[in-house]
Amino acid sequence: MKVDAVKTLNEIKTKLHESSDLKTRTMQFFGTQVSICYFAPITDNLLLNNTILSPMLSYPFEKGQDALTTLKEKVLANQEVTECADLQTAIDKMLAGNTLLLVDGADLILGCDLEKITVRSVEEPPTSVVIKGPREGFNESIKYNLALIRRRVKSADFVVKMMEIGKLTKTQIAIVYFDSLADKSVVKDITKRLEKIKIDGIIDSHYLVSYLQRNTHSLFKQIGDVEKPDILVGKMLEGRVGIMVDGSPIVLTLPFTLLEELQNSDDYYSQPIRVAFVRVLRFVGVILAVLLPGLYIALEKYHYKILPTEFLITIMNTTQGIPFSPFVEILFVILLFEILYEANLRMPQYFGMAMSIVGALILGETAVNAGLVSPPAVMIVALSGIAFYIIPGQAAQFSILRLCAVIIGACLGLYGVLLFCVFVVSYLSSFDSYKSAYLAPTAPYIPEDQKDTFMRKTIKEMKLRPKSIANNRKHSIRRGEDED
Repeated sequence: MKVDAVKTLNEIKTKLHESSDLKTRTMQFFGTQVSICYFAPITDNLLLNNTILSPMLSYPFEKGQDALTTLKEKVLANQEVTECADLQTAIDKMLAGNTLLLVDGADLILGCDLEKITVRSVEEPPTSVVIKGPREGFNESIKYNLALIRRRVKSADFVVKMMEIGKLTKTQIAIVYFDSLADKSVVKDITKRLEKIKIDGIIDSHYLVSYLQRNTHSLFKQIGDVEKPDILVGKMLEGRVGIMVDGSPIVLTLPFTLLEELQNSDDYYSQPIRVAFVRVLRFVGVILAVLLPGLYIALEKYHYKILPTEFLITIMNTTQGIPFSPFVEILFVILLFEILYEANLRMPQYFGMAMSIVGALILGETAVNAGLVSPPAVMIVALSGIAFYIIPGQAAQFSILRLCAVIIGACLGLYGVLLFCVFVVSYLSSFDSYKSAYLAPTAPYIPEDQKDTFMRKTIKEMKLRPKSIANNRKHSIRRGEDED
């Protein structure tokens, strides 16, 4: 390719439809015309002036010097200079934040990385709040997120594989893992699936979820997501692979097991006995969240004889005069709470807080006083709704399961609820997430991995990596290094 500064500049303008934010400047350097073009919103003007314009204007004239060679070797002060052999490559570089230098008569186009990085300040993610431990969270810049990981991982074993996905957005994707720990077949499978994606644009990391999960139409979450670098590094140390997307603060992780949802980053900064209590509490809370309304309907409608007499009398007194059946009553309260939740989620912050209090207190109290619903129904649905957020990552899935349990409990009673539980557990046992069983290490039962399930051993005692996650190295603490 032979560069004609004026002609090539016009071609670029034409290909970019004379976009208003495309800025150009033409200068003379050693008697040769040099055209500079860049996108103003994504280019750092201070860097442009300090690394290109000022050095070019102040460089002393030297007779017989080649303009292109002098620019590359003696003038341009920025760190990264790319040589583009064709026009389309040069345009792609400019769209990514590069400034192009078109040297008249040259065989290539120079691209200088002057991207303006505007990022949100480092904050603690709202879904990963901890009492102790690191509070840094990812933001929307993939470069900044990689820097947060590099601060924690000072090893040549840490691998970053970059790729672009999206015909129009050309979004940068980074696959991150430890080369000696991650299973090579898992990395290959993930890379292959990402390379096959043909789509106009990727806006967020969750655009990749449907391409990466094996059971596309399943209700259950099959891919992990994290918003903190310390959690991501901890998962990679177990052999997992992270997928980062430019523009998203959420990093996907694979393989994924359901047990991850019971774990919290705060667990690893607390005493093991406290962690055991909290994890059991989370598990019981989830069971209550999903099954409690269905069990209430089944007991009230079919199996009231097994209830204690005093409790049965209390329920009869509170439900007397209610015009609806227990099933319709529970459905009505669930619908009321779901409407309040959606309204609270989408209203402005200050109105939303007031709305949640007004809705929960006034509407609930009014419905009870009006005789539309009973106090036990309101209490049970409210307790179920609150318990969902013990594990916020699965709240959407659990709400659907709760509705199924309510319908089955109303139709088949306790036997139906029991069959529903058996079906769900059997279905989840058949899941395979990139060579890892979905319910591992409980189903199948792996004794070596019980050190970090409901009970958590101390860091010193966790010498082996989990067998439930495909990895290449067994020991996390090498023999002799864990002794006093």
